[in-house]
Amino acid sequence: MVFKGNIGPWYNPLTKEFHLSKNDATSLINLSIETFKTKLGNGKYPKQIFIHAKTYFDDEEWQGFLEAVEGKSDVIGVRIQATNSFKLYRGYRFCVPRGTVMLASNTKAFLWTKGFIPRLQTQIGLETPNPISIEVTRGDENIEQVCKDILALTKLNYNACIFADGIPVTLRFADSIGEVLTAGKNIVSDVLPFKHYV
Repeated sequence: MVFKGNIGPWYNPLTKEFHLSKNDATSLINLSIETFKTKLGNGKYPKQIFIHAKTYFDDEEWQGFLEAVEGKSDVIGVRIQATNSFKLYRGYRFCVPRGTVMLASNTKAFLWTKGFIPRLQTQIGLETPNPISIEVTRGDENIEQVCKDILALTKLNYNACIFADGIPVTLRFADSIGEVLTAGKNIVSDVLPFKHYV
């Protein structure tokens, strides 16, 4: 499902980050879980909600998320960022396998979403791939399971017909469609299934 939040001054030029106000964070999560309950959940709320972001969540927006899910679902905040701070090499003809994980702590890991693909017996691209940094910044969830989920979200982007490009579809799609959804002002529409944007 695709949800359009309110248009607002979310960008902070000092931090170069986007953050929602408490009320808008509550409104956006309420819209998503109520839609899930009526259209996909057979009258039940999701057990967990994972929110992917490129930045850390600030206290105000996180409080809004918590208020929206209170007594309904658990919410987990995950920060995903591309990194080129180091490379991992191995003494083999191909680079590290796609899906390789290096755990940095109980809440942070580096995941190679590009690399050698055993089924294809090759790697996509010529360069040694960089990992993405994954960190559970709010809430509580096993970092290994989070990495497995994110790896699955990088396998095939149906919207752009991209295979294993390294970025989870949650972030790539948000970047791509964000400009379109915010281009018009005061547009009110129902929640649309993802297929309308494919």
